[in-house]
Amino acid sequence: MPTTETLFETRWLGLYRIGHWDFVRRPHADACVGILAITPDDEIILVEQFRVPVQQHVIEIPAGLVGDEPEFIGEALADTARRELLEETGYRAGTIIPLISSPTSAGMSSEFSHLFHATDLVRETAGGGVAGEEIVVHHVPLAGLRPWLAAQEAAGKVIDFKIHSALWLAGIRG
Repeated sequence: MPTTETLFETRWLGLYRIGHWDFVRRPHADACVGILAITPDDEIILVEQFRVPVQQHVIEIPAGLVGDEPEFIGEALADTARRELLEETGYRAGTIIPLISSPTSAGMSSEFSHLFHATDLVRETAGGGVAGEEIVVHHVPLAGLRPWLAAQEAAGKVIDFKIHSALWLAGIRG
């Protein structure tokens, strides 16, 4: 196994080198989950938040880091997906199905993304995330998703590709 050299590290992010290759890693989480959530009324639940690295509001599927807090170390991926969906959107999933596990950006990061499809949703709270998160929840009819996303993009927001990937993997036309 090659030696990993730490170039720089903060609480949330580190820069490392193996051989001649520099890459980033989260010190406390090498995985994230993303959740395609579809309501019984055929609405996709999307979230919007300002993302500092891109300096823009991003429309995305609900998502979160795996095991990034002490109380969630060792938590199963599906349990993380259920928890993040509830925290961000206020919905509890009756059914959650794995779609794919894949490197998030294999040339830059060690992180893996695990996408899930959540159905049989029941709304329990308004959502919005935990302290420090300012998440806006959107309910978008699947039949009008493309024009809705185009309007968001025209308004200067960024559309995360995982929306399209998750829909395709679940066999849903949006």
